Amino acid sequence: MAVNNPYQTYQNNQVTTSTPAELTLMLYNGAIRFIKQTKLAIDEGKMDKANEYNIRAQDIITELMITLNMDYEISHQLLPLYDYMKNRLIEANLKKDKEILTEVEGFVVELRDTWSQAMKLAKQQG
Repeated sequence: MAVNNPYQTYQNNQVTTSTPAELTLMLYNGAIRFIKQTKLAIDEGKMDKANEYNIRAQDIITELMITLNMDYEISHQLLPLYDYMKNRLIEANLKKDKEILTEVEGFVVELRDTWSQAMKLAKQQG
């Protein structure tokens, strides 16, 4: 029997009622959160947790890659960047390298902030 977890219910509702733009923003935020958790786990010597969190961040980058609409030029520019970030996450996971994680986190934060600004502009124009 499933246990009712209010937070999980909230998350599920948030995902099912969000626009594609909002879902993309949530993916960026999730990647940032998992990268931060990976770095913290490395600091704490919890390498199994670091691996788990890093793989979650990789999965989010993969999701961003497969949901790109290649009808738009920007998608052709984002795909190699996402691919680079995913490869760097894999390398960071193998080496438990926080510098690489910080590099990728910087890219994701910049993309998230740009995406958030684009959403605000679209609302103003819409």
